[in-house]
Amino acid sequence: MRALKKFLPQLRDFVHRADMFLFTMSVICALYGIVVIASATKSYENGSAQFVIVQTLALVLGMLLFIAMTVIDVDIFAQHWTWLYGLSALLLLSLIPFGAVSDTGNNGWLRFFGIGIQPTEIVKLAFIIVLAKQLAYLKDYKNLNSVTSVAQIVGHFILMFGLILVTAQDLGSALVYFFIFAVMLFVAGVKIYWFIMGAAAIACMVPIFWTYFLEDYQRNRILAPYDSSIDPDNTGINWQQNQSKIALASGQLTGTGLGDGTQSQSNAIPGKHTDFIFAVIGEELGLIGACLVLLLLMIIVIRCIQVGLRSGSTMSMLVCFGVTATVVFQTFENVGMCIGIAPVVGITLPFFSYGGSSLFSMFAAMGLVSGIKYRPKPARASIYGRELK
Repeated sequence: MRALKKFLPQLRDFVHRADMFLFTMSVICALYGIVVIASATKSYENGSAQFVIVQTLALVLGMLLFIAMTVIDVDIFAQHWTWLYGLSALLLLSLIPFGAVSDTGNNGWLRFFGIGIQPTEIVKLAFIIVLAKQLAYLKDYKNLNSVTSVAQIVGHFILMFGLILVTAQDLGSALVYFFIFAVMLFVAGVKIYWFIMGAAAIACMVPIFWTYFLEDYQRNRILAPYDSSIDPDNTGINWQQNQSKIALASGQLTGTGLGDGTQSQSNAIPGKHTDFIFAVIGEELGLIGACLVLLLLMIIVIRCIQVGLRSGSTMSMLVCFGVTATVVFQTFENVGMCIGIAPVVGITLPFFSYGGSSLFSMFAAMGLVSGIKYRPKPARASIYGRELK
């Protein structure tokens, strides 16, 4: 009884200070996803029970992770950035001897006793925190736009980007990191002329990368949505996207109903419970169900931006915008894959797609944002060991 009396005030304080709105929206999205996953996997040989149980357990653990990330100060992670960076590199390097090939052909999974872990999802949060600390330090105490500062920032990114491409061979994840990097630099205040020079450098490197580093099937996959001659009959590399577009079109306004989709229940769409779950939503719940997904994710994005702008700390703001960039890009790319305007690169729909690593990563990211609301910082954070006058 005494323990309960001690616990209740702590619980009330947590509920009052944590971002329970963000928590609630995240849970609603995940529950919505579980309902659709159950429908999408209904036609599988072993049914949907296993998928629903795994995703539900992932949701429960994700909720606990949200609480933990809220309570643990992000500054603690930032103070130990060398450990974060080193462990991230080791985790990615472990894919070279132990990586397992996924359905999309990349080498981005570690599997132990039947459980799969996607290191790029875990490392993503460490990348956001370390980059936020680096940018905040350079902005508050150095000259962010000096040649030395920009070289340090770009070097950090190139190392991480290169590790992902070499170890995981996952272009989709690498693109997510690139978008996070660009957004955080822009929000931090890096001058436009650096972006222009960066774009020029990328334009010079693309032909080399395209010619010497990509396989023929990778080039075709990138070009397929824009060049009908690559797969004119839509029976090869375009099959997945074509079936997705048929499913979305057949859903019309209100959908065919859960479990009643022609495409989704015929197993015509590979990866329908993971990367192409938006096609199932569009067919079975229609335009209304698809728009509801986008609305829920937009609310989460707006909330993350609000918390960042009100944080009172450069680093905290950058963490929030890094999380925002993750949700925005993954949503845009995933929906783009399903409607045929973006190449298929194996990116999940945040909160909705099946997969424990993806769900853990999203709830941990939301926990970081909640933690920033939980303990707002003064404009000049003390993590650098001194206060500005």
